Amino acid sequence: MRICLVTADPGHPLLAATAALLESRHRVEVLDPGADPGPMDASGAGLADVYLLKARTPRALALAAVLEERGAVVVNSAAATARCQDRVQMAELARGAGLPFAATRSVPTLARLAADGPAVPLVVKSRHSRRHDLVARADDAAQLRELAAAWPDEPVIAQEFTANSGWDHKLWVVDGRLFAARRRSELAPGGRGPTLPLPVDELPVDWCAAALRIGEIFGLEVYGVDILDAGDGAPLIVDINAFPGIRGQAGAPEALAELALRAAAGARPFTNNAPLKAT
Repeated sequence: MRICLVTADPGHPLLAATAALLESRHRVEVLDPGADPGPMDASGAGLADVYLLKARTPRALALAAVLEERGAVVVNSAAATARCQDRVQMAELARGAGLPFAATRSVPTLARLAADGPAVPLVVKSRHSRRHDLVARADDAAQLRELAAAWPDEPVIAQEFTANSGWDHKLWVVDGRLFAARRRSELAPGGRGPTLPLPVDELPVDWCAAALRIGEIFGLEVYGVDILDAGDGAPLIVDINAFPGIRGQAGAPEALAELALRAAAGARPFTNNAPLKAT
């Protein structure tokens, strides 16, 4: 098989470990997300058997879309990845499917939000997910004005702050295989802290079911879900990420390698009708 990693960082631990598992029997290549995919004929000759879309920039999505138009298999697809880049679309799709996703309000600019005088505390995020985007908590009007002064023209979403322990529950799914950890939230006092192991069998069953259902709803095969305990074990989904790093999770490179080979062979992607595979 010819497997291509679409990434600007082939040394990323997850990708490097996955490549190491595949390289003894398969050809593993790297395609820069800003590159031209190169010439190929109408039959699709020249395409790799599968492309793993780790990059999520606009240029990477455009590249993936071109590859798909030429008949390539891309994991995750350009469309599925894009659904997670627009936080308004993400919230609408998740809540429309009945998932416990945080209520989300879209505002054209952060300056407009501050001028509206919303109830605080609240969480403010850039509408479009990207590296170094805005994710902040405003506990009062003064903090909101400070954010607006720094990001006046930024399109944002606002979510009511939900009291919680200060720990995010990070759930990751690779082709139906579930991984988990706890991470001190960047919005908690003191900022982001350590990531701690979390056995999947210690999670509530409904949390796992919701995480797995997201793959079907969004068309994702590799993704992450951030969940807060909103009280008495009630889950509140606050973010969904296409192809996250999944660092330090035993078995994740193996699951990704298996997914790459299955996708390259034309196997159907995982759906939540399959049994839960806990790790």
